[in-house]
Amino acid sequence: MEASGVRGESINELTLDVDDAAAGATVTFRGVVRNHDGGRPVDRIEYVGHPSADEVVREVVAEARARAGIIAAAAVHRVGLLEVGDVAIVAAASSAHRVDAFTVCMWIVDEVKKRLPVWKNQHFSDGSTEWTGSP
Repeated sequence: MEASGVRGESINELTLDVDDAAAGATVTFRGVVRNHDGGRPVDRIEYVGHPSADEVVREVVAEARARAGIIAAAAVHRVGLLEVGDVAIVAAASSAHRVDAFTVCMWIVDEVKKRLPVWKNQHFSDGSTEWTGSP
C-alpha cells in the first residue's frame, strides 16, 4: 500500500521523495510493531486492507501536500503479516520551517490511522488473537 510517487517503505526512500532544495526541514516517522498491547505480549500482527486502502493513503498525502507551508509529503502503510519490530507505517513531510513539517507529518499518521480501511489481527504470545476494525 503506498502513496503515488513513493518508492518503498524505508525512511531513506521517503526522505528522498520529499527532498527539495527549498525545504529547510524534513520530518519522518516510522511506526513499528511493538511487543505489547494493553498489557498483553504481542508476537506479530496481520493487516488486511480493503481494496480502497491505497486510494485513502493517496488522498491523505494529497491533502497534506495542499496545506500551507508544505513543500512535499509522502506515506506508506504496509499490509500482511508483520513481526515485532517490522515497519507498519512511514510518513514524511518537508517544508521551509520545522514546525510545519512536524505538524503535517503527525497529521498524516493520525489521518491514515483514522481513515485507513484496514483490519488488524494481533497474535498474542499466549496463542490467542484479536481482530480490531477499520474506521
